[in-house]
Amino acid sequence: MSKVIVITGASKGLGRALALHFAAGKHRLALCARGEKELAAVAKEAAAFGAEVLTCVADASIQKDVERFIALVESRFERIDVLINNASILGPSPMPFLTDYPAADFEQVLRVNCLGPFLVTRRVLPGMLGRNAGSVIHVSSEAGNTGYPGWGAYGVSKFALEGLSEIWSAELAETGVRLNWVDPGEMNTDMHRLAVPDCDYALADPKDVIPVFDFLASDASASVKGKRFVAQEFELAKALA
Repeated sequence: MSKVIVITGASKGLGRALALHFAAGKHRLALCARGEKELAAVAKEAAAFGAEVLTCVADASIQKDVERFIALVESRFERIDVLINNASILGPSPMPFLTDYPAADFEQVLRVNCLGPFLVTRRVLPGMLGRNAGSVIHVSSEAGNTGYPGWGAYGVSKFALEGLSEIWSAELAETGVRLNWVDPGEMNTDMHRLAVPDCDYALADPKDVIPVFDFLASDASASVKGKRFVAQEFELAKALA
């Protein structure tokens, strides 16, 4: 069954891979990102699969941008079945220790990586709750589950996102709306190259971590709520157990 899937930060990396995957499945897509050219390129690739695609250049950490984007989605598609909060930034590279972290950069990372998912989810939830159905997926990180030196504001923001996810999932527990979060692991992306410029080990392709997102977007996960998934360890049988 075709679903309306919203993906933030859809212009590159994991967001792009997710957009193209769901486009190939003929789902209807609503994509946002800050980079106009990159977003247009992804939309063109997605449309080549025959998928209906709406794009909006928007910053998910700015409330007026979120309102404009989601209003466009609801006007075009009338509903939102799946929300994937993927938009994220690393902050300064190389990443400084917290003692040396510029306050303005620290604030910006938290705005994009934690406030952004809060704003988008809060705007999307009324429609989902009105239908008593929907799946919200937050993209977290191993750095949001373990404190690594040097991961600074990015790690702090992902810890905050996981806390936000746990609380919101508990608040939605008695509804038909489910919220889960995914640690995609280390991937071959521009962000990882900035974070670990001297990386000398193999990395997953963003396409390799899609199965868990596919599952959480599907009706098969209707009863799965408040769970943290590690994408590179995902097994469908375990998820359904």
